[in-house]
Amino acid sequence: MAKDFWLEILHEDKNSGARYGILHTPHGDVEVPMFMPVGTLATVKTISPEELKAIGSGVILANTYHLALRPGEDIVAKAGGLHSFMNWNGPILTDSGGFQVFSLAKKREITEEGVTFRNHLDGGLLHFTPESVIGIEEKLGADIIMSFDECIPYPVTHAYAKESTERTIRWAKRGKDAHKRANQALFGIVQGGEFEDLRRYSALETVKLDFDGYSIGGTSIGEPADVYVKMIDYSVPYLPKDKPRYLMGVGSIDFILEGIERGVDMFDCVLPTRIARHGSLMTSTGRVNIKRAEYKDDFTTLDEHCDCYTCKNYTKAYLRHLYVTDEEFGKRLLSIHNLRFLVKMMEEARLAIKEDRFLEFKKETLAKFGDERGF
Repeated sequence: MAKDFWLEILHEDKNSGARYGILHTPHGDVEVPMFMPVGTLATVKTISPEELKAIGSGVILANTYHLALRPGEDIVAKAGGLHSFMNWNGPILTDSGGFQVFSLAKKREITEEGVTFRNHLDGGLLHFTPESVIGIEEKLGADIIMSFDECIPYPVTHAYAKESTERTIRWAKRGKDAHKRANQALFGIVQGGEFEDLRRYSALETVKLDFDGYSIGGTSIGEPADVYVKMIDYSVPYLPKDKPRYLMGVGSIDFILEGIERGVDMFDCVLPTRIARHGSLMTSTGRVNIKRAEYKDDFTTLDEHCDCYTCKNYTKAYLRHLYVTDEEFGKRLLSIHNLRFLVKMMEEARLAIKEDRFLEFKKETLAKFGDERGF
């Protein structure tokens, strides 16, 4: 098991599966449930580490696939690992690159050994195995690393999902056997598509391997909301209560709250920064499209209930001006706001859990967004 890494559950909501705790890592303690900003290429787009700290960020993500291509794991290792390379002294998580391999690579060959594919930059031929991915992640040096898996597409047949799920479990064992760094926590990933029997099987078999934490993969990839909820319900009951649960790639308000209600501790997604760069903003009163003409002479703050740098210092009119003139500063300000909104929402969710009122908090939060709650 990883050194200096464990989950301390301090309170469970009496009316739901939501739970509050502290995740202890080699680079500091963070409260859960939490939202983790995504820094794909060892940077959260347009935002500095100092700004991430001010936002209240805990764990930051980086992407194994993208960093293996540029600048390469050897360069990062030579720099002293990701913490030194990107000047972030808090915890870092690297995903395995499995999702990117299966989403970005147009042609790939999956065998028991691993995946052969052409990268999305120059078409060069690459070969990822469970062992080679763990080797890359060890050189990158994050506090938390992911097993290599296949992200099962949606929809897919039961037969395909079964074959893929069984292979992912075999890959998980190989990756765990290859992992040697005692200061890194290694998570197993539960797959199984939309199928209850496969989710249960994947969870039970992955737990047998005794990972430091468990991820629920293959969700939020285009499935309907009811299927998304079922994927969680089919997985969580079989995961140990004393280890962190991580729902991968989830960043919409409704999906996060559904996950928290079911006992998930960790979430990540590029959504808040991606939609910010397109002028779409999360606020306490619902969605705001800052590009709209009505904000041209609106000199009020973006969100009077938000304490972020953007809302404290700039008006809607100025933010709209920056957006329509395609100024980089505007993308930065909008991204700061969206990230702070989600981080603050998690702070409020944690308080609600401690006060046994999470379900009320969830209902009140979703009511503010109406039909656009997930955007």
